[in-house]
Amino acid sequence: MDREGIGADLAGLAGLAEPTRRALYLYVLDQGSAVSRDEAAAGVGIPRHKAKFHLDKLVDDGLLEVEFARRTGRQGPGAGRPAKLYRRAVREFSVTLPQRSYELAGRLMARGISGARGAGRPVAETLDEAAREQGREMAADALLRAGLAFANCPFHALVAEHTGLICGMNLAIVEGMLGGLPPLPVAAVLDPGEGRCCVRLAAAGYAGP
Repeated sequence: MDREGIGADLAGLAGLAEPTRRALYLYVLDQGSAVSRDEAAAGVGIPRHKAKFHLDKLVDDGLLEVEFARRTGRQGPGAGRPAKLYRRAVREFSVTLPQRSYELAGRLMARGISGARGAGRPVAETLDEAAREQGREMAADALLRAGLAFANCPFHALVAEHTGLICGMNLAIVEGMLGGLPPLPVAAVLDPGEGRCCVRLAAAGYAGP
């Protein structure tokens, strides 16, 4: 197992949980060509120095690549220094670990953010909708395989800094799974505990300890 490679991939993907960095990454992806720091800063409405910091972090994480070009089209003496431009990295990220689902978290976040941008709604709402739909799909698959089991947190590396958002997404996934199953006298509840997932199934009507 390439532990160093897996660690680097996870660090890069986890960086997208930072709102400003994620917004810049999505902005770059939406453009048809490489963008400058000034364009990225204006595109997401932040100062240039802040855009520079997060763009360079995205480069360090392997999510963006840098190229240099003169935007004026002038060549030779007096043409000025080439501008530093950012574009989506060619490298693909694919990390698979036992009982971890960071790729799923990334896909759901992207769907939630895209939905929020298109409808002008809070990201938390559209993320929960995407998560519930994912849960319904997982329930259908579970029925076909006649088995479903929960273990520890599938989004462990993201929970520490974004507990409320990630645990809410996890809860929405389980709620979606229950919604895709035949009626059961159980409900998904948030019940964090040491060494286990923040979501568990409880009897319907459970009001907490």
